[in-house]
Amino acid sequence: MTADKQTTPALAVQGLAKAFAGVHAVDGLSFTVPAGSVTGLIGPNGCGKSTSIDCISGFQTPDGGRVQLGGQDIGGLPPHRIARMGLTRTFQNIRLYDELTVRENLLIAAQEYDGHGWLDAFLGRPALRASEAAAAERARELIAEVGLGRYDNLPTGILSYGQKKLVALAACLMSRPSVAILDEPLAGVNPTMIVNIERIIDALNRAGQTFLIVEHNMNFVMRRCHQVVVMESGRKLVEGPPALIRSDERVINAYLGHAPQQEPSHA
Repeated sequence: MTADKQTTPALAVQGLAKAFAGVHAVDGLSFTVPAGSVTGLIGPNGCGKSTSIDCISGFQTPDGGRVQLGGQDIGGLPPHRIARMGLTRTFQNIRLYDELTVRENLLIAAQEYDGHGWLDAFLGRPALRASEAAAAERARELIAEVGLGRYDNLPTGILSYGQKKLVALAACLMSRPSVAILDEPLAGVNPTMIVNIERIIDALNRAGQTFLIVEHNMNFVMRRCHQVVVMESGRKLVEGPPALIRSDERVINAYLGHAPQQEPSHA
C-alpha cells in the first residue's frame, strides 16, 4: 500500500450528519480513506453504514458535514457528478440488466460516466468514438480480471449470484475511479466465491485501486483491510488497523461479540 506516501487522503469525511424525522442516522461521522488502501466500514445493523455511503456517493443529501474526494468537495452533489469526479460504488442489491450480455452491462456503465450526450452520438463526434473504443477495451480487461471471459457475450441473467457480484464490481471500475465503494461485496455468496472475490479485490488493490468496503464478513475485514472504521449509533466508535480493532473492548462488546482468531492482515 502506498497510502503513507500521500499527503491528501483519497476520501475525507468530516462531521457527516443525516437525520430522518429527527432520528440521527449519521451523527458527526469523520474518517479518512488513504490513497491505495482498503478501508473497511463496519458496525452492527442499523448503525448508519448504508446511510453514510449513500450520503458520500450522492444518493442521499447530507444534512451537514463535509465530504472531499482527493481534496475536492463533493458533499451534496448528485451521484453522476460524483462518479465523474472519481468515486463510484456498488449496491447490496445488484443493479444489472439480466437480458443484456456481461460486456453490454459494462459498456452501459461506461456511458453513465463518460459525460457524452445524445448530441455527440447523433453527430458521430470523434471524441465519442474514441471514448467508445476505450470503453470496449476497458470492458475486455475487466471481464478478464474478474474471471468471466467465457461469459463475455452471454446474457447476464444466466450467471450465478456471485458471478453477478463480479459483473457489478467490474461495472463500478469501468471509469477507473480514484475510490470505489463496495456495499457488502461478499453477502449472499458461497465460500468458494468469497475466496475468489477476495483474491480479485486484493489484486486490484495491489494494482493501485483504493476501496472503501462495507462488509459484515469479519474474516475478510481482518485479513484484507489496512484500516477499519467501526460505527455505532451513527457515530464513529473507533478507527484503526485490524489488530487494534480486533482487540478493542468497545468493538468486541458492540459488534464482534468475541475477538476473532485470525491471521494478521497484510501491510
